[in-house]
Amino acid sequence: MMGFIITIHVIACALLIILVLIQRGRGSGLVESFAGVESMFGTKTSAFLTRITTICATIFFLTCLTLAILSVRQSKSLLANVKPQESAPVVATAEEAKPIQGAAE
Repeated sequence: MMGFIITIHVIACALLIILVLIQRGRGSGLVESFAGVESMFGTKTSAFLTRITTICATIFFLTCLTLAILSVRQSKSLLANVKPQESAPVVATAEEAKPIQGAAE
């Protein structure tokens, strides 16, 4: 389920980036570079691109919320079902440690 939503999210992100860059803004956008985009959709290109951008932004918003909710539900402690050890392992101190035989002195 999480993988499917992430896939939809990535596709929506890519489409949203492309659609925003293609739209004509104050500085005329990248539409001038793609001369065929205006003729491909006809005279209502601006309205069409605005509507598709709104749909992609809504999908992006919904997938963001869904991924946030799913990640909160899945972020349970990995140690919740682990029983604690009864005794901790004993570590020898420096005085109790035996010197290694054959070591250079």
